[in-house]
Amino acid sequence: MTEIIKLSGPGKNALSSAMMRHVLEGLDKAAGAPVLLTGEGDALSAGLDLKEVLMLDPGGMVAFLRLLEHCMTTLYLYPGPTIAVLNGHAIAGGSVLAACCDVRIATSKPTAKIGLNETALGLRFPPRILAILRRRLPPQHIDEILLGAGLFNPENALRLGLVDEVADDPYEVGLKRLAELAKHPAAVYTQTKQDLRGTADSLYPEADHPRAIDGMLTSWDPAIVHSKIMAALKR
Repeated sequence: MTEIIKLSGPGKNALSSAMMRHVLEGLDKAAGAPVLLTGEGDALSAGLDLKEVLMLDPGGMVAFLRLLEHCMTTLYLYPGPTIAVLNGHAIAGGSVLAACCDVRIATSKPTAKIGLNETALGLRFPPRILAILRRRLPPQHIDEILLGAGLFNPENALRLGLVDEVADDPYEVGLKRLAELAKHPAAVYTQTKQDLRGTADSLYPEADHPRAIDGMLTSWDPAIVHSKIMAALKR
């Protein structure tokens, strides 16, 4: 049976701590069954809950970044088939969520914005998330995507490799693609996926991880990014 994980919340399904726990709970409930990830309204997710980020002290920021990485790596390493249905915008953390899925189907609506604009906000990628993006984005376009930090319409997102397919009805196409993947022998699909993706420790060693997170905190300091985040919230 397919597990549908739907993101539904303020800020166009912004990734708050509660939203990330919702994703983790959905994956735990699915227990290896096929998973379809989508969003409410006109967005998969517009990214991190920046209002929550602005409220965090250094200790809270470390915990938030740890939860963010745990959510993304759990989705990336999930043993069963996963499909991301980008029913609208997938910005920053929203696009990371999509990248963690096996297949990404985007709406054909040209108003949808898809991309990873963290660099434009002055935010560094946590180490395991950066490792996932290096594996999931085409090498010839990764600099344009991450350093250019632009937001793209679905057709350009397809050209750059941010999504795998564009469809007028991405939800129906996503269900069809998921059913096709689910026909494969489950044990072999799981093993092949594990062979391809490894473990969280292979993405970035746990022994070095706390130091890497600590080294990123200056870029996540509200005093540095406050003005850019507030400008983003007003758009």
